[in-house]
Parts: sequence; structure tokens; C-alpha cells
Amino acid sequence: MNLLAIDWISIGVKTGQFIMSFSILVVLHELGHFIPARIFKCRVEKFYLFFDPWFSLWKKKKGDTEYGLGWVPFGGYVKISGMIDESMDKEQMKLPPEPYEFRSKPAWQRLIIMIGGVVVNVILAIVIFIGITWVWGEQYMPAKNLQYGVHADSLAKSIGIMDGDKIVSIDGKIVEDFGTIVPEIITTDAKTMQVERAGSKVDIPLPDGLIKNLFKTKKGRELASDFVTMRYPAIVDSVAKTAVFTKDRFLKGDTLIAFNNHYFQYFHEYEGLNKGFADSVVTFKVIRAKDTVDVKVLLNNKGNVGFYHKTPFEMFGTVVKEYSMAQAIPMGFSRCFETLDRYITGIKQIFTGKVNASESLGSVISIGNTFPGVWDWQKFWTLTGIFSIILAFMNILPIPALDGGHALFTLYEMITGRKPGDKFMEYAQMVGMILLLGLMAYALGLDFWRLFK
Repeated sequence: MNLLAIDWISIGVKTGQFIMSFSILVVLHELGHFIPARIFKCRVEKFYLFFDPWFSLWKKKKGDTEYGLGWVPFGGYVKISGMIDESMDKEQMKLPPEPYEFRSKPAWQRLIIMIGGVVVNVILAIVIFIGITWVWGEQYMPAKNLQYGVHADSLAKSIGIMDGDKIVSIDGKIVEDFGTIVPEIITTDAKTMQVERAGSKVDIPLPDGLIKNLFKTKKGRELASDFVTMRYPAIVDSVAKTAVFTKDRFLKGDTLIAFNNHYFQYFHEYEGLNKGFADSVVTFKVIRAKDTVDVKVLLNNKGNVGFYHKTPFEMFGTVVKEYSMAQAIPMGFSRCFETLDRYITGIKQIFTGKVNASESLGSVISIGNTFPGVWDWQKFWTLTGIFSIILAFMNILPIPALDGGHALFTLYEMITGRKPGDKFMEYAQMVGMILLLGLMAYALGLDFWRLFK
């Protein structure tokens, strides 16, 4: 790994957004436990952002509660007196129960305390999606606007998609937003795609192994969007001041058509042609008005000219849907639960073997890498909303050591009238923590493997 080649500024921005998003989610989740615990007069001994084995970065005692910041950024916790939790405080459980302890409270109060974090995360996700819809609306590239069709990568070509195809529908459902093509295939387990080719409609069957292959890329999940991309000509929009021309120069509106007599029609065909020409003078042919002009330029040490091309969004136009607050509310609910549905579908695909766990699981490194390398509030809040509903789903799973596991045991008590013994709860908590720590270690190992690979 070449440390000098790493964009440390981009990594710093990604890390900052991740820490801020994660902190918001964890603090509000733990408040979901803390507030009902205090309402039901339980003593809360600790309220921590991140875990604090052996020492904490900061702590302050107020009343009965110690508030603090741990140094292990894998979550957070509230320690409620008389509760078997991740602290595994067995000594406290050997003493007779006190009125202020969690174990002394009625089952219905304990259930509310346990699911409070999940409820807060669901509400937070809904509020975030409502806010995003109201403030930014929805901006997207209509698939029908792609004048030159798509560029298909090797995987897309292997199933029958061709450069220039215009994607019309998936399983008969019209594709409105070009950006939803790959997610639609993955999350709906689509069987067919309909394209327009040379004025005719063509039906393309999607093979069973497609979803798994979409994840088999050099950078893991990130390149699934390269399956089909927008095809557009290389038109100059502006030129950097650092560009060095030796004959003529690029002008706004020039259309690039050749690099050292290697002709191309679309921008993706130009990409890569400059490889091996760093610090060299090369010749471009460009169409300017009705003329063909030769432009000579000295490429920099990275093999780049230093020009900015016109984006397909500028060429083809986007659609922006604006929403009033009244319209944003139902849309926020819809987007929240659509996100949850897609996530559950992804989990099912792992268990059914359609997606390899080793190619789709990731730790905090993968999560942090989903944030953009520049600060973007819309993307920040969108990702925070997505992670909030995912956090709610993961925590409600009936696994010991998670909120859902505690809630399950409490429901069992409410239905049968028999409370699980403290020793059973200790062992269940221990097993659950081993499972979760094992999964976290596996995911972290996968991320390190991907980085060094």
C-alpha cells in the first residue's frame, strides 16, 4: 500500500462524517433507553458514547449517573442498575433487588425500556427522510433522457446488454430514475430487463448468479454501479490554469474525438488512453464548430490534461420533484420503510447464497467509506437515515445481548408468568456477546483483507 498515494483529506472528511453520524445515532438510541428508565425510576449508573474498557477519554458524574466518552468506537451503552447487560456485573445481581433496580420493575416497564432505543431510531429515520424530502426534494436523471444509451461493462455485456441500449423497464416496471437500475435488480431479485435497441424492444433475461456477480468487483460493493453507466461524448466545459498547451488549446464546447490518432466517440472510450503518457506531449483532435482542430498538450505527471468535461446531467437534464411539508411526511414514511425492505432483502440474499457474505459484509471501515470524500449535507443525512433504520432492525433481532433478545425474554415472562433466572440471563448474554464480537471481528477482518488486497 502506497501511503503517499492515499487521499488523506478525503479520508479525513469521510471519517468526520462517520463519527458525527454514528455519534448522533448512538446517543439518541441510548436516550431511548435512558429516558423511560428514569421515568420508571430506575437508577442509570452510566451513559456512554463508545465503549470504555479500562479507561475513558472523558467522564463526569451528575447525580447517580456517570456520563462519559469511551475510546472504542463500536457503539455506546447505558448501564441500568439490576440489569444483565454488556457490563456483565454479576456481583450486583447476587444482592437482593432494590426498588430502583431494573429487575424490580414490572415486565411491561422493562419491555418499554428495552425497546426504547429501537423506537427512537425508527422515529429518527422517519424524521430525517421527511426533512430530506422537504428540503431537497428528489433530483434524478430520467432513464429516457439518455440520448446515447448506456455503456455496458463486461458483466452487463455477458448477459446480453450492449453499448447504446436504452434501458426501459425491469420486470415490466418502467425505470424512471437511471440511478435505481442496479439497486432495483438487487433488491427485487429481478428476472428480466427490457431495453430499446436500434428502435426495437429487446427482452434480456437476468441470470440467477447476476446479483452475486454484481458484488464481485475489485473494490467490493462500490463498483456495482458500473454495471451500466451513462454514455455521453467528451465535451470540454472548462480548462484548468495549470494546463500546458504547445499548439492551440481547448475551448469551451470542443468535442474530443481522438487521442494520438486513436479515435473515440464517447468519454468512457477516452478514459485510459492517456495511460503511459505522463509528462509527454500528446495530440488531440477536437471538433470545433464545423472544423476539426489538432491540439497539442503536455500531460502532467499523472497523465492528465487538466480540463473539466461537460457532465451528462448538464447534457441530458435532470428532474427535480419538490414537496411541501404535507407531501413530505408520507414520502418520508415511505422512503424509510422502503430502505428497511431493501436491507431485509439483502440479508435474505446472503442466507440464500445469492450474495456471498464475504463480499457484502463490512465493519466500521466499510460504513465510513460510504460517506463522500467532500462534505455533502444531503448525502450525510441520507446515510444517517439509512443507518438509523438499519440500527433499529439489527437491535430488534431476537439475539441475546441485543435489545431484541432482552425484549423476547420479557415477552416470554409476560406470556408465561415465569421470569428467566439470573444465571440463564448471564449465560444468554455471554453467548450473544460472543456471537456479536465474532461477527464484528469477521467483518473487520474482511475490510482489512480488502484494503491490503
